[in-house]
Amino acid sequence: MISLGKETIHRYQALIEWTDTLRELDDNIWVTPIAEGKATVAGIISHLKNWDNYLIHTIIPAIKNGDGMVFPDFDSFNQTAYEYARSGISKNSILDEFKQTRLQLIELLLTEPDVATKHVPANGVENCPHTGIPYSLLYIIHEFIEHDNHHKNQILSVI
Repeated sequence: MISLGKETIHRYQALIEWTDTLRELDDNIWVTPIAEGKATVAGIISHLKNWDNYLIHTIIPAIKNGDGMVFPDFDSFNQTAYEYARSGISKNSILDEFKQTRLQLIELLLTEPDVATKHVPANGVENCPHTGIPYSLLYIIHEFIEHDNHHKNQILSVI
């Protein structure tokens, strides 16, 4: 499980290298919605950073306290990230914050494997309803890799 865990964590880290290439992205593309009614590239990166931050500051402490993982309402949580991206913060600042936050989370996962692999409920549910696999932070990270790839593909479709 630990080797699989490290593989998952390294896959999660791989997005950093790709997001670094966005520093060269035209500023107009950076702030244009990827589709009608959708987020901008800036908003997507801010959104990814906010979820990593949530794992660091809310989920990991909850697991350490013996509590389950509780996730907020996605729409309002994501809206906060999109608003931050529209606040006037620079492209490089958002990309730097994303990278720093993702590296901080990776470090925590690698140095505290017991926290990453401990079986804990997510919003009161013990096992993923789709796979039957018991929830853990590592399982959530595995799901977040798919989430990252979804957003990466959205961004690639507009650049």
